[in-house]
Amino acid sequence: MTDSTPPQPFDPAFRLGGADAVPRIGYGAMQLAGPGVIGLPEDPNAAIRLLRHAVEAGVRFFDTANAYGPRTVNQLLGRALSPFRDEVIIGNKVGATRGPRGEWLTDSRPETIRAQVEDALLDLRTETSPLTYLRLWGDSPDRAGAIGRDVPLEDSLGTLVELRDEGKIRHIGVSGAGSDLLDRARGITPIAAVQNRYNLIDRSGVEVLDDCEAHGTAFVPYFPLATGRLAELDALARPAARLNTSPAVIALAWLLRRSPVIVPIPGTTSAAHLDDNLTATAAAAELTEDELTALTAAEDERTARVSLMPQRMLDALRRTR
Repeated sequence: MTDSTPPQPFDPAFRLGGADAVPRIGYGAMQLAGPGVIGLPEDPNAAIRLLRHAVEAGVRFFDTANAYGPRTVNQLLGRALSPFRDEVIIGNKVGATRGPRGEWLTDSRPETIRAQVEDALLDLRTETSPLTYLRLWGDSPDRAGAIGRDVPLEDSLGTLVELRDEGKIRHIGVSGAGSDLLDRARGITPIAAVQNRYNLIDRSGVEVLDDCEAHGTAFVPYFPLATGRLAELDALARPAARLNTSPAVIALAWLLRRSPVIVPIPGTTSAAHLDDNLTATAAAAELTEDELTALTAAEDERTARVSLMPQRMLDALRRTR
């Protein structure tokens, strides 16, 4: 097989929950908060303009969480996107909060989850959440700072089921789920989306990727560009040069070709970077099978587990702080 091997067809859209079609490059809104993901950004109006530009550029899937700000990012999304409510899907995570020093905490108590869903509906200016994820602890096995750590999954996830039955949620997802937690979650309710870490240097999420494919579940990788630390990967250089594009675009294109259920959510505060990210769909169609094989082989997936963050990913996160 050579680099002239033609690429296989792929679908640039995904139907969430088998019902709601979205283009497979979304937008992660975490960077729209202030420093440390606390408070408002320096220029909230610029953030609103960026979000509206994203819709104009074709983005229809947005990712956020009550813990971003907390709540400030959801409020920006509500201001920016409420005119497009029928055109976009916003996936919001609940079950996490921030401590007094800005630390990330999980909070599985049903009363917290219900309150966060109600807060999100208020902040996002809507009566129904298209997609709400429950933040789980599979990628944080020590559950440092967990609140309500002994709450059964049947109670925490069951709260989202109750809210769905009340018409306040359309689709339910989970974030930070390993195989066991995902199996337990599926025993409680259909799962429309799973959000775990997955990128070229961190294959943690591969533990549940096959399961998502088998069930037609959206697999939404967070940190899809490893916080911008992928440029040094040799496997990216050749296809980037051949297609006259950036390594980041090739990294996103690889995700699109890696599995038909993957829906990446790269984040940025730059309209130019956002537009560049969206070209990954065209680039994905041009990647050869040899290039895909080389990119997939850049990291050994055989021992990857959602609870284990590779050292290169740990280093990437430290360099962003």
